[in-house]
Amino acid sequence: MNNYIEDKFSLKGQLAWVTGAVYGIGFAIASAYARAGASIAFNARSNEAIEEGLANYKAAGITDVKGYVFDVTDEQKVKEGVAQMEKDFGKKVSILVNNAGIIKRIPMTEMSAADFRQVIDIDLNAPFICSKAVIPGMIEMGGGKIINICSMMSELGRETVSAYAAAKGGLKMLTKNICSEYGQYNIQCNGIGPGYIATPQTAPLRERQADGSRHPFDQFIVAKTPMARWGNPEDLEGPALFLASHASDFVNGHILYVDGGILAYIGKQP
Repeated sequence: MNNYIEDKFSLKGQLAWVTGAVYGIGFAIASAYARAGASIAFNARSNEAIEEGLANYKAAGITDVKGYVFDVTDEQKVKEGVAQMEKDFGKKVSILVNNAGIIKRIPMTEMSAADFRQVIDIDLNAPFICSKAVIPGMIEMGGGKIINICSMMSELGRETVSAYAAAKGGLKMLTKNICSEYGQYNIQCNGIGPGYIATPQTAPLRERQADGSRHPFDQFIVAKTPMARWGNPEDLEGPALFLASHASDFVNGHILYVDGGILAYIGKQP
């Protein structure tokens, strides 16, 4: 039984590149891959962020990891970064997780086109650029895994997130199209749609108010989630490992929502 599980879920000998993996969701996914035997490459836009990430991995006992300074929206720098990580590790990227992203909560009529474009550039164009950079190598070695971090906003809209919802909806369809174009080469491209996850970015939304009550948005999310809690980055580890492993070799073009049931739930009657 143990050998069967190991054969299905082991990532030994593989190189996983996870974008946006200094902390939070990306760090949790990369750490899970490292524990499953993969070598880890991550990138960030500054040396300071790389040093922070390396310290986080060291504290977690992960040593087979390297960080690279480049911006995922810069096509030439991405190509150079992939070439360098493959040279350093002596193998091609067999797992890519497109996790880097931003959100700008601005009402649509107050949002500038420049802000809209920036969100689209990082949340949608960058996964296209990064995927494009690794697909030829995956074809050469007979297959690979691409995992796009989508969102519930790949399915739903909400006030103030027009750019984010547009980008994540597009990312869902990019996922399906990569599957359609490159499935014949044994490349599986799937997405993970996290629910509301407790990370440093969402911490302000979970702060207790001066009177000790929960933040209104915190109350809203807990009420809308059948499991009555926020998710943790660790809740994404199992789904991410499944989609990166041989256990999912015939799963392609699928978006796996890890949201505690929000998308299945209409909400409580007032």
